[in-house]
Amino acid sequence: MFDYAREEVSEWLQRRLDSYYPILYIDATFIPTRRVDSVSKEAYFTILAVKADMTREVLAVVNNPTEGSSFWNDILIGLKARGVKEVGLVVSDGLSGIETVVQNHFKMAEVQLCTVHLQRECQKRAKAIHKAEIADDLKRVFVCDEKDDSVRKGLGRWGRFCEKWRKHYPSFGNILKNGRAQYYFTYLNYDYHIRSMIYTTNWIERLQKDFRRVTKMRGAMPNDESVLTLMGKTAMDKNSYGRQLPRIDYDKTLFPD
Repeated sequence: MFDYAREEVSEWLQRRLDSYYPILYIDATFIPTRRVDSVSKEAYFTILAVKADMTREVLAVVNNPTEGSSFWNDILIGLKARGVKEVGLVVSDGLSGIETVVQNHFKMAEVQLCTVHLQRECQKRAKAIHKAEIADDLKRVFVCDEKDDSVRKGLGRWGRFCEKWRKHYPSFGNILKNGRAQYYFTYLNYDYHIRSMIYTTNWIERLQKDFRRVTKMRGAMPNDESVLTLMGKTAMDKNSYGRQLPRIDYDKTLFPD
């Protein structure tokens, strides 16, 4: 049965893809995996796409023992070989250099780094007494429903947030100087109706809960191939992805008529 599932998943993960995807989401989940005689948590990345018809599909599930972007060049080459010619927006966790790799392959693609990952990083830098206030401040930084908002305004709010908290935690000054800050506010370039759908990788994280559930029942996985087979089969059976997403086509940059 496993051999049959492995062959089925392998064929599915190599299937022909559409030429254009309005949105790609990229995120990792970490699963205990055995290599030779030791077990450690390894990164398994999922690429989830929103199609032009407003449904979703998983394009790829790939393993890299540590989270990083150095191998993304080969992954994107693989997507192009399977038929992908252009992407509108890539939403990713904070992979180092992912914006450069994406734009090298898809010239028209914009990059949005996940704001939830950034907010978690901010919380890690603070004592418990300040966490609630920081969370409230961040809600006012990453606003989704103001029609006339802009990247410039968002960066201004971010700067004021970092200036406020660097007085208590100097490390917030380093965050402020991070030259990638603009990529956390790309979502403000799009129609305000869809901003809450594109400023995090949460849609992948829901799928990852299913991944963790099916792998946890089996303990430490014997190898990476077995993990990829289970994850691929889980993604294949995600029937809810066949339903159209309401209102996401309000943005005509990503979903032209």
